[in-house]
Amino acid sequence: MPFQFLGGLGIFLFGIKYMGDGLQKSAGDKLRVILDRFTTNPFLGVLAGIFLTILLQTSSGTVVITVGLVSAGFLTLKQAIGIIMGANIGTTVTAFIIGIKIADYSLPIIALGAILLFFFKNKKIQTIGQIMFGFGALFFGLELMGDGMKPLRSFETFHELTVNMSLSPLLGVIIGTLFTFIVQSSTATIGILQELHGQGLIHLEAALPVLFGDNMGTTITVVLASIGASVAARRVATTHVLFNLIGTLIFLLILPVFIHYIEFLRDRLHLNEEMTIAIAHGVFNTTNTIIQIPFITWLSYIATRLITGEESLVEYKSKFLDPVFIEQFPSIAIGQAKEEVVRMGKFAIKGLEESRNYLKTKQLKHGEAAYQIEDAINNLDRKITDYLVTLSSNSLSTAESEHHSVLMDMVRDIERIGDHFENIVELVDYQLSNKVKMTDLAMEDLEEMFTLTISTVNQALNALDHHDVSLAKQVVEKEEEIDRMERSLRKKHILRLSEGQCSAQAGIVFVDIISNLERIGDHAVNIAEAVIGEK
Repeated sequence: MPFQFLGGLGIFLFGIKYMGDGLQKSAGDKLRVILDRFTTNPFLGVLAGIFLTILLQTSSGTVVITVGLVSAGFLTLKQAIGIIMGANIGTTVTAFIIGIKIADYSLPIIALGAILLFFFKNKKIQTIGQIMFGFGALFFGLELMGDGMKPLRSFETFHELTVNMSLSPLLGVIIGTLFTFIVQSSTATIGILQELHGQGLIHLEAALPVLFGDNMGTTITVVLASIGASVAARRVATTHVLFNLIGTLIFLLILPVFIHYIEFLRDRLHLNEEMTIAIAHGVFNTTNTIIQIPFITWLSYIATRLITGEESLVEYKSKFLDPVFIEQFPSIAIGQAKEEVVRMGKFAIKGLEESRNYLKTKQLKHGEAAYQIEDAINNLDRKITDYLVTLSSNSLSTAESEHHSVLMDMVRDIERIGDHFENIVELVDYQLSNKVKMTDLAMEDLEEMFTLTISTVNQALNALDHHDVSLAKQVVEKEEEIDRMERSLRKKHILRLSEGQCSAQAGIVFVDIISNLERIGDHAVNIAEAVIGEK
């Protein structure tokens, strides 16, 4: 019995995971779009949470993603609460699918999925095969679990436990919470509950409190994911616990009424036992959301009071690279890596501005700031590269692979921009230590080239951030202007040198600075050309 149950549970969990991976692949970048665009108000956040959970086949996965995005500053706490509510509704869909009882067709579905997976080269067909294979495995595993649980009807201890749960609903909640914590999937535990109720091993009065506990148990995964995370992330985990705890308390208080209502729906709609549990699950989570959605501000306030402290933003640490996304959500991981690359590019612009200020004012604070920014860029270079290398070990679609490769190149270009403005700072250090003076005309020329270069890099990053091809083409034109300016300034320098207006040392500093700026323009155009090529 235990081997059949555990084996069935393993196949069931694999089916959910494999089907979720297939759905996520088919969705591609839609995951990021959902969270980016459809969380502007709580209602849309609920819809986003529902859709994302259906797509991933795990409410815990959705909430863990949300914790990561809030920790990165990508979502606000109020937006996250809406997604959490939606995730609780979205997780009921699998229970409804189980309630349809198509287990008899699980093996043909697995066979068809395998054919699509192994006999077709088209990626889209293979993805459909993966979804079908996981769908069939889900039902096959559920059937094995059900067969493994049949001997329970002969165990007197199990009968006593179900009677106690009927008499003490709180016991049922505790059992459901612990079981979900052990299995790490509320979908699995509710599927098991459906099988138990379907075989008459547990009555509705005992099953419903266990159902409430299953929803409580799924919060533990999120709490564990938030340990060591930012204050905002811990507040998200707290609101998830509060949401399910408040809902459980409300429904425990009205449990007799809720039982009669579910029995009424069962008799009126002629539902089987499995679908009865699915309906109860759906009613519980939907009603809980309807009750609490007007109080999102209060939930946010309570979480803020419980988890005290100010949100600290560490400027130079990676902000968007959450390892949660790598294994299960590569499309989101690529999107997050792109956000980090853009952020790294903004550091490069800031570093360029500081190096220009250092050249103009000779104030050491600007030189120190430029060095710190270059350190930050190097740190982000390592973090993003490691993240992308780890990501490359996962199966990526053709488009994702191309985007992944482009991001790797862009990280290298931005890191080189950091090296070049660091070279400029070192040249200013040399100028100060050797008391090298430059003419006013030379300084004006350098200011002009700095302005053009910074503008070009800024446009290249905006083109990347917004996928703007026309802007990228302007960058290519500006880079040609930088090249012309560099040649022109070299000639002017030679003329000044021949006329004795500047020293040889000043000439070396001047030429090296414009050479570094010209190379920065080359790296900006590499980014722009990548944007044009990708489009």
